[in-house]
Amino acid sequence: MHHHRILFDKYHPGYFGKVGMRYFHKLRNKFYCPIVNIDRLWSMVPQDVKEKASKDNVPLIDVTHFGFFKVLGKGVLPQNQPVVVKAKLISKIAEKKITEAGGAVVLTA
Repeated sequence: MHHHRILFDKYHPGYFGKVGMRYFHKLRNKFYCPIVNIDRLWSMVPQDVKEKASKDNVPLIDVTHFGFFKVLGKGVLPQNQPVVVKAKLISKIAEKKITEAGGAVVLTA
């Protein structure tokens, strides 16, 4: 090792070398999956639909129209207001919270 690399290795251990496995020809669009938490779902509903919403008139939220694919379970939904959520993927916790609020989950391709 040259003297520059010796000092670099001394103060920055693990900088040189390889780690992990290689992924040949990784197509990034296969792994593209933007997420949204359920605490942001109610803000996606238009104001006129929010005013009409009730137990009988449940709003449908299609998160793919807003550019999200997966719904995660952080946060809470509004009390006594069920919603129907349409998404490509959904976590178990998010599905549990939506159904406990009286809503439903619709999976799309």
